[in-house]
Amino acid sequence: MTSALPDPAATAGPAAEAAAGAVSARNTLNDLSAREWLSESVSVWMQKGLGAGHADAQVEREHPAPFSFTDVARLIRMFTKRGMTVLDPFAGVGSTLKACALERRNGIGMELNARFVELAQQRLCGEVPLTIRNQATQVMHHGDSRILIGDLPADSVDLIVTSPPYWRILNKRPDHKVRQLRVGSGLQTSYGEDPRDFANISGYSDFVTSLADFFGSCTGVLKDRKYCVLVVGDFRHGGRYHLLHADLARAMEERGYVLKAMNVLYQRHKRVFPYGYPAAYVPNVHHQNIVIMRNERQRARA
Repeated sequence: MTSALPDPAATAGPAAEAAAGAVSARNTLNDLSAREWLSESVSVWMQKGLGAGHADAQVEREHPAPFSFTDVARLIRMFTKRGMTVLDPFAGVGSTLKACALERRNGIGMELNARFVELAQQRLCGEVPLTIRNQATQVMHHGDSRILIGDLPADSVDLIVTSPPYWRILNKRPDHKVRQLRVGSGLQTSYGEDPRDFANISGYSDFVTSLADFFGSCTGVLKDRKYCVLVVGDFRHGGRYHLLHADLARAMEERGYVLKAMNVLYQRHKRVFPYGYPAAYVPNVHHQNIVIMRNERQRARA
């Protein structure tokens, strides 16, 4: 008489699993092996775009604040398994949906700007092979995400990942960088003047409150103890430096989330411009913040 041998992945410790490159049977978060998990646990990530001259980067460049699909793909791999559902409520030109398609996750995008919606759909058709597109469903909704979020079923989303507007910084008078990199190339420099756009809220405090209120409304569609990951940049405006990542995280903690981590996305490829020279120190901000919040609405209600 023989008995079944135990599954090594289920019984091995973390060190053995890392050495074997196996995905632990205890891993309910993602499809990463222990070795892959460890490499992604470093709190500073290097941005890995395709480069401005790459054929598949041309649609992405149409957006005034492009979000590389290669960076969001890393987040999707970290916080979901294949077949799960990812929501981007500020989808822009579809970087998240492209990443979802390539990683075989179902993606839902919401975008206020009709032109960006068209570009996202164009991008999915032109940059993702049909054989891959057919392995997961990508849906792009045009409209105000504050309204569209009400159409999603409760507990239907496994991850929210997005890069929301950074208040009104794109509406300022073009600086050295914008004039050189976008105006000269005839590219769009702002999101537009739609009053429904969070970027057009006049006061910074009102902007943070409104954005946090929106993410608070997302706790009903995001499964409990699942993650909401925001890629945001801090910025200088009106003579002071605004810590958007910290202000937004603090406000979201009052709406059912708990801050779990804050990683740095280092954009080492960016050019350097003489901001403030020679009278005042003004940094060239070459990083974004990856704010990792977890939906703990059940704990908040207890």
